[in-house]
Amino acid sequence: MTAITDTVVAHTPLSLTGRAWRMPDAAAERAGLAIAQRHGLPEIVGRVLAIRGVGIDEAPGYLTPTLRDMMPDPSTLMDMDAAAERLARAVTAGERVGLFGDYDVDGGASVALVQRWLRTVGIDARVHIPDRIDEGYGPNDPAMQALARDCPLILCLDCGTLSHGPIAAAREAGADVIVADHHIAGETLPDCTAVVNPNRHDDESGLGQLCAAGVAFLLLAATNRVLRKGGTVKEPNLLQWLDLVALATVADVAPLIGLNRALVRQGLQVMRQRHNAGLRALADVARMDAAPTPFHLGFLLGPRVNAGGRIGKADMGATLLACDDAEEAAGLAAQLDACNTDRREIEAAVLDAAIEQVETRGIEGGLVWAADEGWHPGVVGIVASRLKERYNRPAIVIGLADGIGKGSGRSVSGVDLGRTIHGATEAGMLLKGGGHKMAAGLTVSEERLTEAMDWIDAALCKQGADRIGARTLTLDGSLSPRGATLDLCNLLEQAGPFGAGSPAPRFAFPNVRLDRTREVGTGHFACSVTDGTAWLDAIAFRAFESDLGPTLMANKGRPLTAAGRIQIDEWQGRRRVKLFLEDAALPRG
Repeated sequence: MTAITDTVVAHTPLSLTGRAWRMPDAAAERAGLAIAQRHGLPEIVGRVLAIRGVGIDEAPGYLTPTLRDMMPDPSTLMDMDAAAERLARAVTAGERVGLFGDYDVDGGASVALVQRWLRTVGIDARVHIPDRIDEGYGPNDPAMQALARDCPLILCLDCGTLSHGPIAAAREAGADVIVADHHIAGETLPDCTAVVNPNRHDDESGLGQLCAAGVAFLLLAATNRVLRKGGTVKEPNLLQWLDLVALATVADVAPLIGLNRALVRQGLQVMRQRHNAGLRALADVARMDAAPTPFHLGFLLGPRVNAGGRIGKADMGATLLACDDAEEAAGLAAQLDACNTDRREIEAAVLDAAIEQVETRGIEGGLVWAADEGWHPGVVGIVASRLKERYNRPAIVIGLADGIGKGSGRSVSGVDLGRTIHGATEAGMLLKGGGHKMAAGLTVSEERLTEAMDWIDAALCKQGADRIGARTLTLDGSLSPRGATLDLCNLLEQAGPFGAGSPAPRFAFPNVRLDRTREVGTGHFACSVTDGTAWLDAIAFRAFESDLGPTLMANKGRPLTAAGRIQIDEWQGRRRVKLFLEDAALPRG
């Protein structure tokens, strides 16, 4: 256990998860107080804004962001005008359009977004989502050639930036190709109509934080502008599909800052209207009976959409998100829910084996990794994420089959895994690889596996990955159970949405006791937190997968400091504040 860096009580407690707790410094407290006094906000809300870099004059606009104010000119993206002109020409000519998308949430949502837009303007789309095992990530020659036979125009969504060969094959078969992607580009780009990607080397738009669905949204906005000038086709209202952009942005762990924040905030409002039959069915099967939040998108809806591409039929998620028939959507949602259950079982077995490998190998370097024969490629990314959280190191997990390893990696803040994987590919260590800062995929020959992982480890160490200390829990201040009110939660919600790049506010609750402790669901810890005058319901997800759950259970009734985030919980029409417990600290002695 680790001592708290800035204690919130008179003595020095110990964190049960081994994290150093970081409280706001004096400068943040002063800035927060100034914001609160200027704009009539509670001091703790002012502090939350100050910690997130919001200036005193920026606070009103930050609390009420509008997409109109944040929306950039799409033409700032390289190749955007050429892409919009070609897509508009396909619409006016009535051409069939092919959509090649990735098998994850971002790819599926991007495909569904463009498919719905095309449907509105009377264009038939042919969709291809590659099978994770049989085809692997990204465009391949046979699939692109098959699309090209039927479609004069192909859009590669959430993929294609590195697919020189397959795109050339489609062009030779007679199709024009547009790439709308966000993955890190190589030094050269595919020879095609347009590569719209804010992460290509020559793009100066400053929009590199967008996921692919965000890029596709801007492409459609630019195409709407072209259609508006032509006057022959009525432009669709893009705002009605922002729920898909929000889902993709959160599920792809894109930072919720700038334009992303506005897209997700507006998208959540659209999702609350439950117009999308697929998302409505998915929310119902996930038993989501509250207004959607980034938490719901990231941990309830996203994993179910992903489950089709992981261990089911690859195009199931995209099909659901584009579906308008309630009965068909309900059936697809049920299938995805079943796939997600199967996925969790497979994941648990792989995670146990991966942890054993990592701890045998040691965690002193800049990378933790694990690989084995028969590991399902659909769960390696999730397991890599679990390892990253557990060891606070970039992590790669690889499934081996027939001498080839296909893997996925996840990174920690400040370490660019995507560029490292790209570098390893260019150095000949990997057969294929790509991604972005926080996530990447790779293919490696089994005989070069250890050599490749050593190369990546060394490259990550140059970024300081081996010098990352204990995980920290950054807190925005301290509260009492009585101070955690509905009004405070409503004000904090205005500072959201929260997620990657803009973490949810977290608070310490000093000198409290746990009551009504119990295990609920599959490994979750539930209790009431009280200081003797007020009570606050709390839950710690997956607490019994570590020592946290048993230790909390054993310390029922003892004084401690709890820490976590507060959120409004809605159940059967009742609204109350709930603490999502992430850590606790016991007094010494």
